[in-house]
Amino acid sequence: MTIGNIPKEIRRKPSARAYVLLAYLPTTRLEHVSNKAQRRRLINNLYHACMGKVLKPLESAGINGIFMTSGDGLTRRNHPIWACFIGDYPEQVLTAAVPTGECPECPVPRDEIGEPEVPPGYRDLEAILAVLDSFDTDPANFLQACSELGVKPIIDPFWKNLPYSHVYRSITPDVLHQLYQGIMKHLIAWIVEAYGAEEIDARCRRMPPNHNIRSFMKGITALTRVTGVEHDQMCRILLGLVVDAPLEGGLSSAPLIRAVRALLDFLYLAQYPVHTDETLELLENALAVFHDNKEIFVDLGIREGWNIPKLHFALHYAELIRLLGTTDNFNTEYTERLHIDLAKDAYAATNRKDEFAQMTIWLERKEKILRHNQFVQWRIDGCPKVEVQEWLPPGLELDRKTHLSKHPSACSVSLDSLEHNYGATYFRVALKRFVASKIYPDVTRAQLEQKLANIRLPFQKVPVWHKIKYLRTDPFTKVSSTADSIHVHPARKDSRNRPVPGRFDTALINDGTGHQTGIEGMSSRPSFHSLLIGHPQGIVLDASGLYFRCRKKPSRHYFQEMSWFRNILPTLNGIHHSLNRGSITNSIKSSR
Repeated sequence: MTIGNIPKEIRRKPSARAYVLLAYLPTTRLEHVSNKAQRRRLINNLYHACMGKVLKPLESAGINGIFMTSGDGLTRRNHPIWACFIGDYPEQVLTAAVPTGECPECPVPRDEIGEPEVPPGYRDLEAILAVLDSFDTDPANFLQACSELGVKPIIDPFWKNLPYSHVYRSITPDVLHQLYQGIMKHLIAWIVEAYGAEEIDARCRRMPPNHNIRSFMKGITALTRVTGVEHDQMCRILLGLVVDAPLEGGLSSAPLIRAVRALLDFLYLAQYPVHTDETLELLENALAVFHDNKEIFVDLGIREGWNIPKLHFALHYAELIRLLGTTDNFNTEYTERLHIDLAKDAYAATNRKDEFAQMTIWLERKEKILRHNQFVQWRIDGCPKVEVQEWLPPGLELDRKTHLSKHPSACSVSLDSLEHNYGATYFRVALKRFVASKIYPDVTRAQLEQKLANIRLPFQKVPVWHKIKYLRTDPFTKVSSTADSIHVHPARKDSRNRPVPGRFDTALINDGTGHQTGIEGMSSRPSFHSLLIGHPQGIVLDASGLYFRCRKKPSRHYFQEMSWFRNILPTLNGIHHSLNRGSITNSIKSSR
């Protein structure tokens, strides 16, 4: 359990201990009950009875209030209420007392759960409570009444007497199990079936490396027990795997690519740490685009219907975000880590006999030790007062700061090596053109080319950096992390004399006419980075422009040599973009 006034930046860190373990629920399957229907009903009622006992104190506290001391030392009367439930789909239907295969939020029929329209409103809580209360007055028709209303026959649901609570408005989205382990898992399986495992694995091996992308050199189809992190890494390359792959039977791949891109857009939009009306509209539009193009999987014989509860629940995301907040407030990914600290480690500390009593004592002692350690550290620090921190909107920091290592990757690389090993074929000409453009900024292009003959390079070797990092500073913690990087290095051999292929990353360069996000903008062109060099021995330009002169203090300027592609062109009605390799120009860019 956690409380809602804890900032999500703290709640999502398991080490911050924002979640408290209340109880261990029984996991017995009641094998001694031979009747399967009766066994299922007993398990459901057992769960609700245990949860009702755990949450019993909230019934009176929510109405009458209780006095609680907060972190600032003040005691106030609070009215804690049960606000939301975080769990996977089996836990959601168990809590909501609805049959498996139906939506835990809305009363849509099971055979219509694949439709893109959402029925207005939630399940009728008052009608459901009235039917569940009929067990005492009309036990003969209790099962029939529950079946007609679409709920499980729960004698006393734990949320029945919780004040100001509505269970069908409390089921939260779950990015880990609903999106990554649910919808995306289905999508990856559909793509593998559409193109074949051999083709998908071959395309995975051909994907170029990137800072934020995992290289699946053995493919993705043979992986077993795939985790949510691995599904996240697959989604980052998924669109690149299918963007130019042809389908069998002469079918157009455009609807499939639109469907894949729409689900990926929905996945990443749903994880925004801050939402506006515009982003929520984009979220709904992305899901609508998928529903408009999903029939391609039926045409390929992959799907026959769309009765997938997790796919249906995506229709509720926008409304639940408006009601409960962004999805990073209640992601089961954070609590999955607590299974190790609160269950596995605790069980490992027992003698495997009567383990639950030992586990609770071990956890209680561990919490006391941690609290005492925090108190001792607070006293050692001089009993500082709690500083009030100003809340900043998370995830809105788009500025990136470039970072280079103090020393170059290669201190002295000859110009001939740059041209042959680094692929900078026209480096000398490009550098001379850059120097001439700085000395003669007002001449025409033809005159500039004539000035190149007067530029002499008094050096034959330059220092080279093989990596540029782009750092992002978190506005809340002030901690810098690497958001992206560009790698440039030629082919080489490792310590075992095995060949290591070269790497020359491609990046989108925005010269000021593009937007902050996306690829819109006339000059947002991709460039093929060849190398990053520094001024050899602090070289500066002479006023006459005929030669370079060395200064004593090293310069802090650097040059980037890159090959420019033509502007990116939209294809397939704008669903993706392609690069025209017919014309590539070289240029030198100065940076600090």
